[in-house]
Amino acid sequence: MNAPATSPTRTAPGALPLLGHGLQLARSPLPFISSLREHGPVVRIRIGPTPAYVVTDPALTRKVLVTDAAHYAKGGKIIDALRVFFGDGLATIADGDAHLRNRRLMQPMFNKAHIADRGDAMIDQVTAMVGAWPEARPREVYEDMNEVTLAAFLVALFGADLPEHLESEFTALMPEIMKGTIRQTILPPWVTRLPLPANRAHAQRVARLRALIDQAIDHRASRAAGSPSPAETAPDAAGCPHAAAREQQTGLFDTLLTAEDPLTRQQLQDEAITLLTGAIETTGTTLAWTLYEISRQPRIERRLREELTTVCGDRPLRYGDLEHLPYARRVLQEAIRKYGPAWLVTRTATRDIDLGGHLVPRGADVVWSPYLHQHDPDVFADPDAFDPDRWTPENVSATRGSFLAFGDGRRKCIGENFAWAELQIILATVLRTWQSFELTSPPPRAQAVVTVKPDRLTMQFRRKAAPARPTTGGPAQEVIVPEPGPDTRPTPSGS
Repeated sequence: MNAPATSPTRTAPGALPLLGHGLQLARSPLPFISSLREHGPVVRIRIGPTPAYVVTDPALTRKVLVTDAAHYAKGGKIIDALRVFFGDGLATIADGDAHLRNRRLMQPMFNKAHIADRGDAMIDQVTAMVGAWPEARPREVYEDMNEVTLAAFLVALFGADLPEHLESEFTALMPEIMKGTIRQTILPPWVTRLPLPANRAHAQRVARLRALIDQAIDHRASRAAGSPSPAETAPDAAGCPHAAAREQQTGLFDTLLTAEDPLTRQQLQDEAITLLTGAIETTGTTLAWTLYEISRQPRIERRLREELTTVCGDRPLRYGDLEHLPYARRVLQEAIRKYGPAWLVTRTATRDIDLGGHLVPRGADVVWSPYLHQHDPDVFADPDAFDPDRWTPENVSATRGSFLAFGDGRRKCIGENFAWAELQIILATVLRTWQSFELTSPPPRAQAVVTVKPDRLTMQFRRKAAPARPTTGGPAQEVIVPEPGPDTRPTPSGS
């Protein structure tokens, strides 16, 4: 039995009638969520008329995610909104036997051996795409990173022999799907249910995405049954040295298709959508910010290139090289720390519970923020600075418990190992392919929507190294978001 709560829970200042703190969440979400640290370890806010309890102490967040996780269910208004799109994938399915079963079934897909088996195919795909960029032309880096991330993940998920028309349609459809999903999570629920053109278009795209996933599943099922691909039945396929390799090009999804207790077709669709969305939005955002930070700091770029040269020499990157690139991983980890990517996550209290001496009533939304914890000046000195050396072995222990980008506990992101591999592959490939790149847009401002993404980020890439650049000033500090209204709903984190 919990001891009675004795500490009063402060309500954050600035709430408006009817809107509560919704306007602050919409207009300046990152400064607002960071300011809550000043008001105590648990702070009450209102989203419209509904109260929510924000946990600003990482030790209490660990209680929510790990120690007392049974009393904080994966749910809340954010999850309800996203479940319309994700279905009952690992990120949105309620706690219980179904979640445990599905997670155990999918866990082998993301062990290091499975990922390694697909690593070189991912490198080939990324190398082809990054190498095809035209030289010295401004490119939308955020869009590029999402496209490359999606292509690499499709190779890993469905195999390197996914028919080209499916890959092309996935690539064309997913950006629009993501825009529609962001809109659905920001707007009040009653608006998303109206028969508006934008709502109908989003529903049609989601239906088309599910149809594409069905075709990809059928393709994998036929390959598992031994049916040849069209390329292998072509007249010149006989004797082709790559034909045998194509026969072995399996995807992570084969693990689910060959399981003794397989998922239903609807469940397979839900999981594929969850995996695709998570892979694109979070990984693409991290890579875009990483390239921006590298472009600002020549010293970091030099160290990255020197590390790659030491490990690879003049030969192409191989999957086995990734474990020998510790500085590249530190750079990526610092980008994840500084920019999220998820900035707000919710749970639902399943009973009246004492959280650090604060009474949280049953049914209340409990909010935690990776962004808030990862910008805590008591843990991360000068948190707005980009410093990969925070993650050296001698420094990292001081940050334990406050780096929560992948969540924690039983709902921790199942794809963390894969995310690290994909991030390192893409960053290394960009650096190996292009000898210099520079910012061609104003310094980007951070927009907290689903992830913490750059508002505009363009760069041009050159194969010949540019003259040494002077170190520029600090990153843009202004943080803005569109003004969709008071009911801002960010992404779930973890599975």
